Amino acid sequence: MSPSYPDEIFRSKVRADPKLRVSELIDRVGRVTRGLQFVNGLSPAQWEALRYTSRANRYSTSPTALAKFLGTTKGTISQTLISLEKKGYLQRLRDERDRRSIRLEVTPAGWRLLERDPLLEIDKAVACLPAHEKEALFDGLSRMLRDVQRKLGGNEFGVCEECSLFSAENTPGAPDNAYRCGLTSEAISDDETQRICINFKSPDKRA
Repeated sequence: MSPSYPDEIFRSKVRADPKLRVSELIDRVGRVTRGLQFVNGLSPAQWEALRYTSRANRYSTSPTALAKFLGTTKGTISQTLISLEKKGYLQRLRDERDRRSIRLEVTPAGWRLLERDPLLEIDKAVACLPAHEKEALFDGLSRMLRDVQRKLGGNEFGVCEECSLFSAENTPGAPDNAYRCGLTSEAISDDETQRICINFKSPDKRA
């Protein structure tokens, strides 16, 4: 039996427009990664909160920053944090710089759990790709994510050393904190250059 006319149109459109296939692949990968994260008594949202907190810099460990990163409400994040605290994986502390503010911190038990992060399975699959494919995949997905975030009006988030506000003042033999944030003018340690920041601004100026 020959395919129906709508089927022929759909197949022709997919072949002619690879963007459809990319969006569907991203959706499928998202479903796979979500399914992987129903383990060790945690939900995907709880894993995401724990993972983010472990990588966030000093400006980005508040419950508000976490809510913005996950694209959810403060009320939803509050419930996620309560669950993680009860399990002993995360704690809320008063910020030393501003006692009115709360910062999140991963506990030793949380760090041990992250060693069994279910997304490590995805990392293993990516590691099998040739180097040039891994680089192209990372760059392409990063640009696509930033474009979507801009159109939706959300914070970009990103790694400190890739930010347009990052000042690489460090030189061989200089102190570890010779890097500087162009927004706050504060010194940044070498470790912090690899952390996620809520104030991230992409050097990519495309609209």
